[in-house]
Amino acid sequence: MAVDVLTEIVIDAPADEVAAYAADPSNAPEWYVNIVSVAWRTPAVVEVGARADFVARFLGRRLVYTYEITAYEPGRRLVMRATGGPYPMETTYTWEPYGTDASRTRMTLRNRGGAGHRFAAPAVRRANRKDLALLKSLMEKRPRPEA
Repeated sequence: MAVDVLTEIVIDAPADEVAAYAADPSNAPEWYVNIVSVAWRTPAVVEVGARADFVARFLGRRLVYTYEITAYEPGRRLVMRATGGPYPMETTYTWEPYGTDASRTRMTLRNRGGAGHRFAAPAVRRANRKDLALLKSLMEKRPRPEA
């Protein structure tokens, strides 16, 4: 069964801050509930072609997979594709200023691919909601520069 899950959230922090933090795979274990660790295979720079190994726990299994960044528009969009692991998967993040003063961010997280399990899409949806809620909490607690 294929997975195509789109989740979104509004975060009370500027889009450039949210994007800079969320786009960096090194930060994934802090805000992804199921990600255990991330190890870079290339220099730790968020750019097209960069690759990182992710270790996750999902649906009772330990998963190890490599993500490659395939598109990156700093502050706006990041696309990563699993190039190794049990399931082909593409993850897309988008960020856009939200509200009249652009002090908030509308972020989307989309996972697409074949998961091979009938419970995968609902489980991905639940995990994404938890992940974005944790990201929101982390970003909103961060100190803001004085204006």
